[in-house]
Amino acid sequence: MKKRFALTGALALSLSLGSFAQNPVQVKYANTITAGDLEEYLTFLASDEMRGRDTGSPEGLIAANYLADFYKELGFTGPVDGGYFQAVPLVSTKFEEVNLKIGKNKLVSNEDYVFIGDGDMKKSTKTDLVFLGLVSDENLAKVDVKDKLVGIWAVGERSNNLINTVMDAGAAGIVIVTMEGQANFDRIANRYKSLAGKGRIGFDKPTDQRPIFMVSSDKMGELFGSSVEDLKEAAKSNPESIKSQKASYQVEKSKTPVEAYNVMGFLEGTDKKDEVLVISSHYDHVGVSSTGEVFNGADDDGSGTVSVMEIAQAFATAAKDGIRPRRSILFLNVTGEEKGLLGSQYYSENPIFPIANTVNNINIDMVGRIDYEYQDAENKDYVYVIGSEMLSTDLKKINEYNNITYTDLILDYRYDAEDDPNRFYYRSDHYNFAKFNIPVIFFFNGVHDDYHQVTDTVDKIEFPLMTKRAQLIFHTSWDLANRENRTRVDGTNTRTDR
Repeated sequence: MKKRFALTGALALSLSLGSFAQNPVQVKYANTITAGDLEEYLTFLASDEMRGRDTGSPEGLIAANYLADFYKELGFTGPVDGGYFQAVPLVSTKFEEVNLKIGKNKLVSNEDYVFIGDGDMKKSTKTDLVFLGLVSDENLAKVDVKDKLVGIWAVGERSNNLINTVMDAGAAGIVIVTMEGQANFDRIANRYKSLAGKGRIGFDKPTDQRPIFMVSSDKMGELFGSSVEDLKEAAKSNPESIKSQKASYQVEKSKTPVEAYNVMGFLEGTDKKDEVLVISSHYDHVGVSSTGEVFNGADDDGSGTVSVMEIAQAFATAAKDGIRPRRSILFLNVTGEEKGLLGSQYYSENPIFPIANTVNNINIDMVGRIDYEYQDAENKDYVYVIGSEMLSTDLKKINEYNNITYTDLILDYRYDAEDDPNRFYYRSDHYNFAKFNIPVIFFFNGVHDDYHQVTDTVDKIEFPLMTKRAQLIFHTSWDLANRENRTRVDGTNTRTDR
């Protein structure tokens, strides 16, 4: 497989002139990043005893303290009034009572349907379930949705905008199909079932009366007494041909505060100390299953977290030798990524250091494994690089320069597009910096069979490859922290959704 990088402008000229000489000082400190250290830290963070480091769990707090103690031992400053923690004000919302009845059929939560909406209704609400099918102006003109539960078909489409359109048309609530087949729905239902006792973690927001129930395509057919094929056909242009059904629903919820923290260590720079480079990962994972199985999260994102630790240790070693970076560096381990990028959202909206002074964010999320694309490749020394030229063409060139000079990894850009169907650019913590037009790089190893499974364990981590990836990130960070000018912002975000 060919290396996926483009050499342009000054970078191509430097290569042609043979000016890629290594800086022996950088090499010295990069070599302090070792597979042995990475394995030691990860063996603790991804152990069974850490029970998946769920956001706000006792084990999540143990992980936070482990990171804070590490930064303190390195001699880093605690940037929050002398401390290493930024409290993130989260709540756990539990839907204590969710009932849905269609005709005489009382449906079972997290088996027949998954509740994905919001609401707090102490009494049962009676209405009709009507079929709209595809959300279009033509269909909305044919079906009276006001104060009704509305059945919609959103397979293969982003559902949020469709839901908003139907609710804005006056619907009382929605029953939605977002995937074909019972098996796909069952996988989602099982995950919601495992989370049912924990509650949904997020920011405390006013209750929005949006009773939204997700069902399989088979269940939607059953509710309307029609075949799936008939529903799919009616969904296109004649939804009024599907007979409405009597319905009732009830939703009650409670909120409990969650103790959760972003953890950070700060290394002050020298002559450009007011400018800050942020190197981030998320240290939370998804906890344990309903049957007690541990989701260890060794790759996701134990690998990124221990990489940040080793990079921090390399910079700290240099600082103790009297070699401090020109710019300051904030090592940031955020909470709540698995719940919706919550910790990074809170930091970017409540920054410890001004966003205007934040020069770049380097985010590391899953760098310990080999994915489907490379598992049979002859050369497996790769890393996916995402977002590096979305906002700054300089940033991509700087990373490529350091890779060519020091690590010689395959830099794969296949996911580096705003319209990538996997939407990886929007799915990790760097995006909350990119929203503020801060140039970002997201380093990623891709998806594998153990992603979000109880089999994401330390014994499957490729530590030599992970070491090489972390060393590349160190070299790029060193360059960004010490170069004369901060990277230009010569691009813009054209989309703001995730």
